[in-house]
Amino acid sequence: MTETVRTGGCACGAARFTTRGEPDRVGLCHCLTCRKAHAAACFPFAVFRADQVETAGDLASWESSPGYHRNFCPACGSRVTNETGGEIEISIASFDEVGVFAPQYESWTVRREPWLPPLPLPQYDRNRGD
Repeated sequence: MTETVRTGGCACGAARFTTRGEPDRVGLCHCLTCRKAHAAACFPFAVFRADQVETAGDLASWESSPGYHRNFCPACGSRVTNETGGEIEISIASFDEVGVFAPQYESWTVRREPWLPPLPLPQYDRNRGD
């Protein structure tokens, strides 16, 4: 069986990533920090184990909450990865191929924009499992 390899990166192309295999989960986060960090109504992401992701190019980082690092391209400012607890989150919009992943759940729905209808998926008021 062949391992699936996918690529992606920032808007200017200076920072790139490669993933191997399938993500552990795919979700939408409506929390205020994700909304502001991505300048969007929500953050659509795929979660991989750290050993499934390789990055290339320079990345800058900031710690938005204890142990949660948001990595971005210092040239264009695009978010590239988020790292926490041995996992790496990648925006599904950062992949080169469109339509590869579909969300499996929504988190922080207490912050969802009122004009954005819920998807027919499991809904979590806050973090998954809280």
